Amino acid sequence: MSDRANRSFEIITADDLKRLGQLALSNFEDFFRRNPKHPYVERLRLICLLQTAAKHYVEPDQGNPASTKGGVNDFDVCGFFEALPNRHLYSQRKCNLDFGRSKFGRNPDDGERFSGRRLDVMWRDINFGSAESPIHAVQRYLQNAPPHSSSGKYWKKKPVVVLWPTKMLGRVIWRPE
Repeated sequence: MSDRANRSFEIITADDLKRLGQLALSNFEDFFRRNPKHPYVERLRLICLLQTAAKHYVEPDQGNPASTKGGVNDFDVCGFFEALPNRHLYSQRKCNLDFGRSKFGRNPDDGERFSGRRLDVMWRDINFGSAESPIHAVQRYLQNAPPHSSSGKYWKKKPVVVLWPTKMLGRVIWRPE
């Protein structure tokens, strides 16, 4: 059964991307403010929009009734951190934030906790090659994502869009094959 009725088909703009990036960045900054000795302080390299919302940004589905998917159910965002040798970043951390009141409305399945669309913020530590840019490191991570037990295997099936740093806002760094 499709959940189309609970999805938003509003167009995602650069301002929306900026807001998503700011919400995620604030979430990471708050975590590290509370945990100033955490080994991953100052290792955040890139924040990206993933999954169906990223696909909707790249290829907007404006509510085509023949389609069973598309639109925005929630926003999946990941912060990519440069890995430390022998210090794995616990990848199961996921925070649910509220995008707030907006043109995207809210998903009634999320209950009263959210006034707008849910924003799922995750993080991953990935290896960087010598002098490798964050974009190339994420692209390599997705390209080499193992077919089992990896979020990357799901993320690589849809576009990936940069939210932060803002100088790269909206850049599509991954398109599925």
